[in-house]
Amino acid sequence: MSSRADLHVHTTASDGQFTPEEVVAMARALGLRAIAITDHDSTLGIPPAEKAARGTGLEVVPGVEISAESAVGEVHILGYFVEPEADGMEAKLRQVREARLERARRIVARLAALGIPVDWERVRELAAGESVGRPHVARAMVERGYVSSTDEAFALYLASGRPAYVPRLKVTPPEAIAWIRSARGVPVLAHPLQATDLVPALRKAGLEGLEASYTGYSPEEVRYLTDLAARYGLVATGGSDFHGPDMACGELGAATTPYATVEELRRRRPTGGQGSGQARPDAP
Repeated sequence: MSSRADLHVHTTASDGQFTPEEVVAMARALGLRAIAITDHDSTLGIPPAEKAARGTGLEVVPGVEISAESAVGEVHILGYFVEPEADGMEAKLRQVREARLERARRIVARLAALGIPVDWERVRELAAGESVGRPHVARAMVERGYVSSTDEAFALYLASGRPAYVPRLKVTPPEAIAWIRSARGVPVLAHPLQATDLVPALRKAGLEGLEASYTGYSPEEVRYLTDLAARYGLVATGGSDFHGPDMACGELGAATTPYATVEELRRRRPTGGQGSGQARPDAP
């Protein structure tokens, strides 16, 4: 077993294509020391992953990825070591998932109006869970032959500014950070290369890390983000953003971080109750 960890992994609890149990088996086959289950706006994949990994030597870090809207556009905040029931975290995420469900319905309706009918029940089947999103609509479009890939579906119809796009529930990055910290989690800015201007303000809001190693990032970009993390007293993390073969993200284990990163994140968990959402100071 290696000493590497992939801290950005999705399952069928959101828009991943493999069940939590399948992801655990894949991680074990790769010899990973730890993985973080970071489904979009959901913690429902964590219990089955933890059960599947029990006694195997593979650590499952309980996590989540919360989508947020900022001045530079959409950003994602990863939360590590979250306690889903703390401060109503899962209840808040359930509200976000319900909004995602309604958004997906509206997207399907827009596609129908464009002469591109997609079966809603098939979209739900592809989601295989509560968290229905645009990737599931895109996969249904591929199945019907309207587009050749999910990337094409986004480029032509589903991305912001395209004809079937529907805005989603707005959560700000500071709100996402506060949710995570109140659930005794450690907030980290995911794939941050296009959002580095936000780092000073998010650090003040309680951000604890930057995802410096990420699928597709060059060695120079990884060094830049690692240096930026050090400048602000943040943990430099890493993960593949694994979803499955139909998504243009990394393969499991394609971007990793030393297991020592997991230990540092664990050390940074907030302590206490409602006060755990308080901001942290700037780097010295």
